[in-house]
Order: sequence, then C-alpha cells, then structure tokens
Amino acid sequence: MKSLAVGRLEISRMKKIVLAADLGGTNFRMAAVMKSGELVSRVKYPTPRAENSNSLIEKMTEAARECLSNGEEVEAVGVSVAVPATVNVETGTIIKGPNLPELDGSQLALDLGRNLNLPGVLENDANAAAIGENWLGASKGFSTSLMVTLGTGVGGGIILAGNILDGVDGTAGEIGHICVEPEGAKCGCGSFGCVEQYSSASAIVRMAKENMSKEAISKVAKTDITSKDVYELAKGGDEEALGVFERQGFYLGIALAGLINTLNPEVVVIGGGAAAGWDLFIPQTQEQIRIRAYRTAAERAKLVRAVLDDDAGIIGAARLGFDAC
Repeated sequence: MKSLAVGRLEISRMKKIVLAADLGGTNFRMAAVMKSGELVSRVKYPTPRAENSNSLIEKMTEAARECLSNGEEVEAVGVSVAVPATVNVETGTIIKGPNLPELDGSQLALDLGRNLNLPGVLENDANAAAIGENWLGASKGFSTSLMVTLGTGVGGGIILAGNILDGVDGTAGEIGHICVEPEGAKCGCGSFGCVEQYSSASAIVRMAKENMSKEAISKVAKTDITSKDVYELAKGGDEEALGVFERQGFYLGIALAGLINTLNPEVVVIGGGAAAGWDLFIPQTQEQIRIRAYRTAAERAKLVRAVLDDDAGIIGAARLGFDAC
C-alpha cells in the first residue's frame, strides 16, 4: 500500500500536458503543452506523403513519444491535432484536405490517440490558430473575433461569444473561399475568384508573374520567383511589385468588409507567412473596409497582427485538448 501511495503522489506532481500537433503539407510540428500554454518540448518533421494516413500516423506517434522523453516529468492527458482541412469535429473525421488528399475520410487524431492510449481531438488548423490567439495572443480578452491566416492559401477562424464556429458540417470559417472576383482565377476548391487566389503567398507569386515585367522579375536573379522575392522588390521601391501587394490588400479588404458587416467582430487578427508584407498591403485593406463596411462596425473592428506566429495552431490545439480531456 505504501508504494502505491507513493506512486500516486509522484503522478500527481507530474506536469499535465497535451500532445498538440500542427500538420502542414510540407512539415508537421508536435509539442508537449502545459495547461498554462507553455511549450515544454517540441519537434518538427517533414510530413510523410503516401496513399493513406498510415505512414503519417506512425511518424506522428514517434514524434509524440520523442516529446514525452525529453527529460521532463510529464503526464499526457490527450492528443490534439490541427489539420489544413475541413473536419467533422464530432466524429473526428477529416472531410476534405486539398493539400493532403490521402487523409480524406481518416480519423487521424483518434488513430494517433489509440497508438498512445490517449483520447484524440481534431480541428481545422485555422480554427486552432484562432483559438490560440484568443487564448494567449492578439485577440485575448475579446469574445468576438476573426482570425485570417495568409499562407500558401488563406484560412480563417471565427470566434463568437468566446466559442469557435465550426458549423453544422464543420466547414464554417472558410474565409479563403469567399468570392471577391466572380470571373477571377480558378481556385483549388472548384470555384473562381476566391480571396485565396489574391491574398495568399501563392497568389502573390501568380500575380507577380502575370503583372510584372520580365525585367523586374529578373532583378531577383532566380528562375522561379517566390513571394519573398516580390516582397524584397516592393520594399526596394519597385512599383510593379508594390502593385502586387496593393492588389493583395484590395481583395482582402473586400472579403473582410463583408465579414465585418455580417459578424460585427471586435478584432480581426491577421497572421501567416504572407502577413509579413503587412505595411505594403494593409493600407488598401483598411481603405476597402472603410468604404465598404458599415461605419460603426468598421470603426469597432481592430485590425491587428497575430503575435503567436507559428505556435498559434499548436497552442490552440492544446487548449482544445485540455477542454476535451
């Protein structure tokens, strides 16, 4: 009995953590996160690509065990995964992942949890980022907020009265697929003219190739231009490159003006890698909101930059894990 009591005492003193993962098409990151939001340990690996989810689950299981064996005395209470896909939160099923189609129909978090003997939670990555920023980041203290992630694509998360909006089918918050140009560029979702085709990092590259002269592009001395290249040209005063970012901000402003009229948020948080061009695109975004949204709603909605950077999704996933477990 004495040894059992000591064992229980030792367990009670261990730090309770959630194993939180943020999955991307190129890499995935896993971290052991405490209830305070502190990351105890973290790892990063390339995302395995195969015909099904088996190799990914195997690699994520390995990463989770690595996080648990870093020398810290921790007790895992659950595993939570943020994925770039529409998900059914109730069943833990991935509905559609445009960049990871091999995961469609899988129950990634539940399968990972079974490997680790832990309950599993699944959420869309932008929703998780919105929760992370609302918990410990730029929208902390606000009950109604929007999160827009400008990365390879455009993601979004909507928090109303302190709760993430998933929607009946788990597809709410797909801000990137708001149409801003009816006859515009074809989108991977099957539609045309989505804001993702004008305000993402990949859109910056496409618009640069379509609208910048070969002379301007040749300044970066690369065979294939990147969004960072366009940014550097714009920062250097190149008028054509500046025009690309103005266009990015213009279309983002159209989308946000409609959302501000519809949802009347207190704050709009903008994050993701393509948000690095903030100073170049945000004036146009603000101008479109000013002229298109209701005055009261537009003046209330604060446009702010995300502060948790790449950790927003992991921190949000961890919060969901603690709430569920």
